[in-house]
Amino acid sequence: MMEQGKLIIISAPSGSGKSTIIGRIMHDESLRLAFSVSATTRPRRGQEVHGVDYYYLTLEEFKDKIANDELVEYQEVYEGRYYGTLKSEVERITGMGKNVVLDLDVLGGVNVKKMYGERALSIFIQPPSVEVLRQRLINRGTDSMEDINNRVNKAEFEISIGPQFDYTVINDDLDTAVAQVHDLIAAFVSHDTPC
Repeated sequence: MMEQGKLIIISAPSGSGKSTIIGRIMHDESLRLAFSVSATTRPRRGQEVHGVDYYYLTLEEFKDKIANDELVEYQEVYEGRYYGTLKSEVERITGMGKNVVLDLDVLGGVNVKKMYGERALSIFIQPPSVEVLRQRLINRGTDSMEDINNRVNKAEFEISIGPQFDYTVINDDLDTAVAQVHDLIAAFVSHDTPC
């Protein structure tokens, strides 16, 4: 029988470099990583494909999945606009012996870790400081100052939750942070769970 894969939960405040770090570690085939495809109620955009970009569900379908406890986590981002992770997606990937990477908001990350316990590794990516985070968001040039201030306020709250994760990696230097996340995952998936 094939060995079940594990769950890798990675969470961070917006602007902490989480997506870049995940993108870099996904290339290491020895880690047997697969990215979880999220479910959403938002409409498809352009050439997006159901089951590749997202699992596109109607609001009624999504609410049925909530009622039937078929989601690992979910969030209503805007009224009527839900995003979440299907239990069936996690089981599909881990059932193939792959380790599923879950890119989750901080509260979702804490909840999924509680749900899966020792089968999951939770990593919190933290900026070196709130001021560095503010500067990164300003340098992106994609958000208004009001949005940046909102993201920074939310980040302060999220950083206070960071200690609930198994590990915190401070992204002061991207290459160092990528190496630290990689090493934590490599040890976890090889049964040599670091403590």
